[in-house]
Amino acid sequence: MFSLNGSSFLNNTLTGVSKSLTQRKLSAPSVVVASVSSNGNAADRNVSVLMENTLKEMRENALSPSQSQSQVTDIQPASTVGGGVEDVYGEDTATEDQYITPWTVTVASGYPLLRDPHYNKGLAFTVKERDAHFLRGLLPPVVVSQELQVKKMMANMRQYQVPLQRYMAMMDLQERNERLFYKLLIENVEELLPVVYTPTVGEACQKYGSIFRQPQGLFISLKEKGRILEVLRNWPEKKIQVIVVTDGERILGLGDLGCQGMGIPVGKLSLYSALGGIRPSACLPVTIDVGTNNEQLLNDEFYIGLRRRRATGQEYAELLDEFMNAVKQNYGEKVLIQFEDFANHNAFDLLAKYGTTHLVFNDDIQGTASVVLAGLITALNLVGGTLSDHRFLFLGAGEAGTGIAELIALEISKQTNVPVEEARKKIFLVDSKGLIVKSRVESLQHFKRPWAHEHEPVRTLLDAVKVIKPTILIGSSGAGRTFTKEVVEAMSALNEKPVILALSNPTSQSECTAEEAYTWSEGRAIFASGSPFSPVEYNGKFYASGQANNAYIFPGFGLGLIISGAIRVHDDMLLAASEALAEQVSQENLDKGLIYPPFSNIRKISAQIAARVAAKAYELGLATRLPQPENLEKYAESCMYSPNYRNYR
Repeated sequence: MFSLNGSSFLNNTLTGVSKSLTQRKLSAPSVVVASVSSNGNAADRNVSVLMENTLKEMRENALSPSQSQSQVTDIQPASTVGGGVEDVYGEDTATEDQYITPWTVTVASGYPLLRDPHYNKGLAFTVKERDAHFLRGLLPPVVVSQELQVKKMMANMRQYQVPLQRYMAMMDLQERNERLFYKLLIENVEELLPVVYTPTVGEACQKYGSIFRQPQGLFISLKEKGRILEVLRNWPEKKIQVIVVTDGERILGLGDLGCQGMGIPVGKLSLYSALGGIRPSACLPVTIDVGTNNEQLLNDEFYIGLRRRRATGQEYAELLDEFMNAVKQNYGEKVLIQFEDFANHNAFDLLAKYGTTHLVFNDDIQGTASVVLAGLITALNLVGGTLSDHRFLFLGAGEAGTGIAELIALEISKQTNVPVEEARKKIFLVDSKGLIVKSRVESLQHFKRPWAHEHEPVRTLLDAVKVIKPTILIGSSGAGRTFTKEVVEAMSALNEKPVILALSNPTSQSECTAEEAYTWSEGRAIFASGSPFSPVEYNGKFYASGQANNAYIFPGFGLGLIISGAIRVHDDMLLAASEALAEQVSQENLDKGLIYPPFSNIRKISAQIAARVAAKAYELGLATRLPQPENLEKYAESCMYSPNYRNYR
């Protein structure tokens, strides 16, 4: 294929570009961007004419900024490159102050094929494919299967002792051989999930400027204001179905990492493809760079973002509004936009502002809430009662905490037919200033006010446990080791089986470890965390803790929206996703104290969640893909991306 400035011509070789370029007086040496297929047998005259006309125009009109029309470079036919290779394009004779246009030749065969991550198969190219695509001699003679490649890569991966090294090795593989990357991740998801996402992705974001090699998404900064639609069109893939976007202000529990938060959208979308079956080419990671308030980054010579304080107010709002409108204009109404790791004050506002006009989803608020609700529904099988029979105490009243609390209240309201305001009375939140109560309402942020109950002020979490007497304790504070021994012991004194969820990421920010929860509760706690912990031995018994990982929900949730052609997200879809996930926990899992199913079956789980979400979209009249498939689960499975190698002609 030959392409020039967006035009494409199939099955043609590139001809007509030859010595004519070097036989005349030239302006600043120029190079064109082209894409060529080596399969064609006859040159298309249109290609030749187009190339000749383009090069003629470049010869006549292109000048360096310091040159006038009379100042041109006289290029002689004699080679300036050693070995007798003619300097056809004038690139080697251009001085440093002269402009050149970079030539990029991409071929469907030969060496560039081995450098194309979408099509490269490495040593898995068959003998026939090597002959057909001019690969003989470019690879060792052995032909191996994809299964053997997976085995080899996992053996190599396990040799790395440092998690960040494993992360970088996985990213290198993704940039080199996309299908092998996803095959490896899918078949070893429990081992590699902590590598490509939390907790390792947090360290990767902190050091992103140092480990950055090549872009994996779009960086949209304040410099692009007024040109965001143009920037979106620079992305090579045109049929985008999911966008994950961050402004980097609240990366996991690590705070403001600015432009280096790009690791989060890249990681999330890897999971959309591996766990939810969304085509990698339909995924677009985006970082909105409005500056950073992180002084360490601003003074870091390797920082890759804008070196300025964060934009706020109207300047921030206008950039985000332009982005949202440009996405809709470029990709249509049904592209899913997932907000990720925005600070509280922006996250709620963006969700409220665009929730009625765009297909938007905030994983920190809604995804976390859905996965936690699923765990609580499952935990009822171990502790007894219904949700309305329990009292909930949260440490943390930000995006995750209030999002979880609201979804719990909605589920209680649905089950008991009481107003959601009444259901909220069973849920209490503690923030940095203590228990959220009515006497503090004037000083509270708007998203905390629904949780301000009539109660005397309580300053500490331990005192709140003693006064509220919760049956379920949930941590979403981002503050590590805040579920102290005294807190866990107080919960254990109140409950035979205290439910304790330490959800903050990464591992260093977890409210307590699995070992602490089981030891301090004398093995009675029902425990799950945001980041993974190894099994714990206590009094001769092993306890395998569950992970309340959003990856259980958002890949299947997104798939359900896509296969139904949904145009909006509704809370009932989140409830449906929670119920679908809870149903996947077997009695065997419960006997081990697990409230989440194993990740090894995650693609099947995602398909079932997608089916339930899609069914709810059809029920609510929000689906546009008609008619509705008879079996949504099978339809979801049939739509899933497969990482298996394809055969080439």
